Amino acid sequence: MNCKSLLKILLLVSVYCLSNFALAETQILKASTIITMDEKNPRAEAIAFDSDTKKITAIGSLQDVRSSAPNATVKDLGATVLMPGFIDPHNHPFLSGITTQAPAYWIAPYVGYKTWADVQAKILKADKEAPAGVPLVFNGLDRLLQQAPMPTKGVLDKLTPSGRSVLVIDNSGHAVYFNSASVKLLGWKDGKPPANPVGGSYGRNKDGTSNGVANETAAIIAVAGPILPKAIPHLLLSGAEWYAYMASFGITSTSEHTYSTGMYKGYLALASVPNSPMRIDVYHMAVDSDAGAQVTWPDPSMVRKNGIKLWADGTPWLGSVAQSFGYLDNERIRNADIILGPLGEKGMNYTRLELDELLDKYTPMGYQMAFHCNGDVGFDVVLDAYEYALNKYNLIGADHRWRVEHLGAARADQFKRAESLGVTVSLAPFQYIYWGDLLDGTMFKPEYGAQWQRANDAFKTNIHTSFHNDGSVSPPDTLRNIQHMVTRTTDSGKVHGANQAVTLNQALKASTINGAYQLKRDKEIGSLEVGKYADLVELSADITTVNPNEIMEKVKVQGTWLGGKKIDTAKFLKEIAAIDPSEHKDLGGAALKGVHSH
Repeated sequence: MNCKSLLKILLLVSVYCLSNFALAETQILKASTIITMDEKNPRAEAIAFDSDTKKITAIGSLQDVRSSAPNATVKDLGATVLMPGFIDPHNHPFLSGITTQAPAYWIAPYVGYKTWADVQAKILKADKEAPAGVPLVFNGLDRLLQQAPMPTKGVLDKLTPSGRSVLVIDNSGHAVYFNSASVKLLGWKDGKPPANPVGGSYGRNKDGTSNGVANETAAIIAVAGPILPKAIPHLLLSGAEWYAYMASFGITSTSEHTYSTGMYKGYLALASVPNSPMRIDVYHMAVDSDAGAQVTWPDPSMVRKNGIKLWADGTPWLGSVAQSFGYLDNERIRNADIILGPLGEKGMNYTRLELDELLDKYTPMGYQMAFHCNGDVGFDVVLDAYEYALNKYNLIGADHRWRVEHLGAARADQFKRAESLGVTVSLAPFQYIYWGDLLDGTMFKPEYGAQWQRANDAFKTNIHTSFHNDGSVSPPDTLRNIQHMVTRTTDSGKVHGANQAVTLNQALKASTINGAYQLKRDKEIGSLEVGKYADLVELSADITTVNPNEIMEKVKVQGTWLGGKKIDTAKFLKEIAAIDPSEHKDLGGAALKGVHSH
């Protein structure tokens, strides 16, 4: 970043701080009811906060709150219901924004592209309508749900008759597909990819030329890195669009679970403008040589570095999962080129020795660890490695809050073991919501598929279970997660594994205070208490009085507040759009480093 650009950002921060100082005062909001998520004071009528400290000064009845600040202005929100802002503790804002928000195209099945025919029609239409020569980026192809063939170079060439470059990102994040124009743009001599990079591979025809497929991070970066900046003119703004999108679902705090140093100035810029809608905690990818570097931002209440991100295994949607049971043998699974397995420990991304070496490297630095893990075998290995390191560094019983993410195939006994180690887990409801009908009986036997995402078993232990959406793998729709985990229904309305349903209070905790705990922010956010930040979501109805099957229909997000300020996302996007995009041209490559996280 050059001095001029840094000065601009610092000036914005200064103006923001000065404006808040000048207007510092206590404000009171009255609502029809306030769900505090504070067990000591579960309901309130009014809340007061100081616009200087941005923290809550009083909460309770209107009379009591007014007596604490008799000169404060009272704003009556009428029928509005207030809650703590929702928390999504595992996300990927830059990757998600760059690859789903316009001018990119989101083609996932759950945003309207149910079939391969829908995807083909969208690519053809975009190719016809987009300015000549501009590359096109699509994200969300799901070969299981959409029953798509492998979209090789030949397939995509037919869908892009204009001859422009096109990039299609698999919804799993483990592969990208591209056409002949993209091969030419990459400058590969005679159309032949370079040697496979460590940890990645290129698809090749018999003559050695590219077939238009790249697998895993290193190869994906090499293909997509040069294309994204040509297709997405303002990468920073695309990340901001995802922030605004998350805010529209009532989320006020999230994470970057595949942070790399190249994202630093991007998150600095997003946090620097007055209408920034999101607090964020970053987890640096362990594979980066500088993952252990200490990093600070000017305002750590808005963005800070929490820990280290590691990967145990791959994704259930491509069959790269370390689990003890295999896939069912049927046409749908075979067409998706999934190895029936089970892979067991062969599905691990690291050997146990490598895991121990990584934990030995980063544990003494004091970081929180966070492991991507889907399979039950993978979870066993992670817990083994955690137990060894926690004992070695005398952290058993300490407040370390090491995390494990996703855990679709986890067993009940593994949650109990996690509790004994002080390990916390973040579950992925979207895996059940969108894939549940396939998981039960098509992908796996019912005793495994129907129990995918064992939320009830997790809540039987004290592991502060949270729910997350994992960036562009699913829309950041917290109310959808709550409804479907309480009713244990899939998106089609079917029930699988009814014994894994949770209570409404548990689902609300998973979306607020438990997420704050995992981000080590439970003293700051996650419930509405005196001394915490006034981060709020406005709801149209009291969620506790609504039929759980009608939550999405009858409860609407009407706005969010961050630190006592109602957020105007249109102004936020305008503020970000004014920043010189050339200062953030490397964001695409930085974001792509984390594509294997899903």
